[in-house]
Amino acid sequence: MATQATAQRRFSFLQIAITVQTLTIFLQAVSAGLLLTSSYGETLHSVGARVMYGASMLYVLAAALAWKPGGGSPRPVWHASGFLVLASVQVVLGIAHVPSVHLPLGVLMFGLSVLALARR
Repeated sequence: MATQATAQRRFSFLQIAITVQTLTIFLQAVSAGLLLTSSYGETLHSVGARVMYGASMLYVLAAALAWKPGGGSPRPVWHASGFLVLASVQVVLGIAHVPSVHLPLGVLMFGLSVLALARR
């Protein structure tokens, strides 16, 4: 019984981590719009980038915690790690001001994050 409760708690933490990641990516899209239309948009987008990156790291941690003790499939860890790589590329592209790749990658990341959320 304790094992099932632990598994549900880990599953919940993983689901929360994916939800937070999805929301932060969506908020990045909103702040990108503000970046184009207001003076404080750049600050919001910059802070949001850090939060989104942290959410991607939280997703990796949650996936590892859900996988390791139970000995289940490492697939969520691979997905989360891939997302962290995409987030790293996204940050580099944003700093380098390459919107022709930065924007479509952001849309792709949001879609993949929604897909990961729907699978949970």
